[in-house]
Amino acid sequence: MHIPDGFVSVPVAGATGLVSLAGLLFASGRSQTAFGIRRAPILGLTTAFIFAAQMINFPVAGGTSGHLLGGTLAAIVLGSPWAGSLCIATVLIIQAVLFADGGITALGANILNMAFIGVWVGWMLTQTLQRLFGGSKARLPLAAGIAAAVSVVVAAIACAIELVLSGTASIAVVPAMTGIHILIGIGEGLITGGVLTYLAKARPDLLPGEQQEFRGWLVPVVTIVLVAGALSLLASAWPDGLERVAEDLGFIKLGEEVRISVPTPLADYGIEGLGAIGTSIAGLLGAAVCFAAAFGIAKVVRPKNA
Repeated sequence: MHIPDGFVSVPVAGATGLVSLAGLLFASGRSQTAFGIRRAPILGLTTAFIFAAQMINFPVAGGTSGHLLGGTLAAIVLGSPWAGSLCIATVLIIQAVLFADGGITALGANILNMAFIGVWVGWMLTQTLQRLFGGSKARLPLAAGIAAAVSVVVAAIACAIELVLSGTASIAVVPAMTGIHILIGIGEGLITGGVLTYLAKARPDLLPGEQQEFRGWLVPVVTIVLVAGALSLLASAWPDGLERVAEDLGFIKLGEEVRISVPTPLADYGIEGLGAIGTSIAGLLGAAVCFAAAFGIAKVVRPKNA
């Protein structure tokens, strides 16, 4: 769902950019009192994992693929939607700058859609479902899985509305984006629920509200290395939901004609001439940068008495 350059108009790009910037500044301030943001290692590991997981596109239907957005998962693991927004925004910024994934001019729109709308819809719906389920911790993976699926669809609708407001596509883009992202949302929900189920049983120290000391780096780091360096090689080559809709509705060329990127040897998650090895190296470097950036953010915005 990463919007490329050329898909959103200057007014839409400017408006979403300002909203996202204000949101990030506000999130940084609110995170000073959030429990999750004080756990710098957890924020770093979560951000690195989300980056790695987003490299793996899974096939859905009709030659289309999708990948984890991770907003709901980040918010739940960190125990704060504010921290979740910072996590996803960090991933999106690094993807755009280092990997030319998502347009520089569309960065504000992408952050708004995925780091704010996606995170907050997932968080609020999870809390609502948890209350309906009686507050049972055992039901958290189910509640979060359902919420994650819905959050993807809502973020996709927001993306579609931005395309309509930009004059890029007709109103037909809304049902088209909604339909394909319902399928992608199912994958999002299954991954989110599965990860939370595993953490609750094997690594409860990585979840908020658990009175346990951090039990070490080995398993989380090895998992991130395997996902970024190995499983990423299994990613589907099919276009993602937005790309498929752009092809079907005839505006894909707008992104091909206008591409603004920072010069980087890691564009498109690879290194020229290295093939699969280049993809693995790019994935590992990206995960490392995401960890370092998020860890640094956690240290900067932590409460003074933390």
